[in-house]
Amino acid sequence: MTPRDASDDSRWSDLDRPPLNAAALRRGLVQEGGLWREVEVVRSTGSTNSDLVALAGAGKAAEGSVLVAEEQTAGRGRLDRQWTAPARSGVFFSVLLRPSEVPVARWGWLPLLTGVAVATGLSRAAGVDTALKWPNDLLVSVGGEERKAGGILAERAGDDGVVVGVGINVTLRETELPVPQAGSLALAGAVSTDRDPLLRAMLRSLAEWYGRWRDAGGDPAACDLQETYAAGCATLGRTVRAELPGDRAITGEAVAIDGDGRLVIATGDGVQEPVGAGDIVHLRPA
Repeated sequence: MTPRDASDDSRWSDLDRPPLNAAALRRGLVQEGGLWREVEVVRSTGSTNSDLVALAGAGKAAEGSVLVAEEQTAGRGRLDRQWTAPARSGVFFSVLLRPSEVPVARWGWLPLLTGVAVATGLSRAAGVDTALKWPNDLLVSVGGEERKAGGILAERAGDDGVVVGVGINVTLRETELPVPQAGSLALAGAVSTDRDPLLRAMLRSLAEWYGRWRDAGGDPAACDLQETYAAGCATLGRTVRAELPGDRAITGEAVAIDGDGRLVIATGDGVQEPVGAGDIVHLRPA
């Protein structure tokens, strides 16, 4: 895979969607002593997560490698759902992390940590209010309606690494939405849809939160991650249905995020059940 800077390609014709400036991104993010070691931008690929997992497995990527695509043709969300969007309409990137100081049992916090970092970065750079749907969706408000504008997917990369991928709809128009429940930063009234500062803000926020979490040995309470995630989580306090592996489902109120990053659901029979994996549906009040 040989990355190509989009600025050299005459095919970029949508003036509302200029290409990313790869050289400027590297200058702004790759700093001595910082987390980010390499930032590569490719015109198009199937999945940045798949590419970076493969590079890590071949020993060709170090911690702090960032792979960004102007377009993903086979992007994936949780449960292998497809994620597609027009070229340059969003920010699609993956990072390689190797949290050797953190017990593997706490690595499950990485997608939640990334959600906090992405929401924080976008709030600063786009001026749009965001919320987190457990465990990996970013929500925005479009016309008073809650819509999904982004998602996060974490995958193991060998024994000592995790690749975390992020996809954010930035300038997706109403006519381009894959489903009515989707949204974008532009539709949510973002003050800026310039993808270069948006990407820099998200990656700087991710480096900050990852450093705090790693320095705390992965303890989500000690680094304020657990409290911050709960404060920004739109799932808490809602009636939800958790569709679990094995065709099982439970319904109840989402009451907490526990120390393992699981969603705690209080069912009607008084049981509080932690959910570590599953599809969460926000239910409307009766």
